[in-house]
Amino acid sequence: MISSLLDNIQHLITLSESEKDIVSSLFKEKTYKKGEFFLSEGQICKQVGFIAKGLMRYYINHDGEEKTYSFSQENQYVCNYESFLPQSPSSKIIQALEDSDVFVISHSDLQILYASVRQGERYGRIAIEAVFLQMIKDISSFYTETSKLRYERFIKEHADLQQRVSQYHVASFVGVKPQSLSRIRKRIF
Repeated sequence: MISSLLDNIQHLITLSESEKDIVSSLFKEKTYKKGEFFLSEGQICKQVGFIAKGLMRYYINHDGEEKTYSFSQENQYVCNYESFLPQSPSSKIIQALEDSDVFVISHSDLQILYASVRQGERYGRIAIEAVFLQMIKDISSFYTETSKLRYERFIKEHADLQQRVSQYHVASFVGVKPQSLSRIRKRIF
């Protein structure tokens, strides 16, 4: 399973055999059961994870209501960088929606990776740029798109998640109540 992580990294940078060993020693395999938290509100995000198998949901609690703002699945990273980079408490929550196998690396071990792998810092920069661009796109859509357009974009960009994510979580991601999502779905299909 570590091969999926190494393959992902090698799409961004070249790794020598010794660097593959370094990466393999720094990332630790961890299993999250469905419903378990990768990160709870108020905790400091101390690790970045690479999802080998499974699905995670990012959300906030706003006045007692859960508001989903993103998902991460196989071959994607999971982290609250807003907490991880400065090592400050998180206002966000990350929860496993399925049993998930994740390779995690601590903040301190990531610094070792950057120093020990020839193109390690380049890898970190490219990976965080992709996360940043996706988050800006998701945030902007709340201000520029109707809920119908957001749902259509969810279907287009996350077609494989439709069977894996509950309609409750999809509605939360789109920014509507489940009943409103049902009406949107009827108009589309």
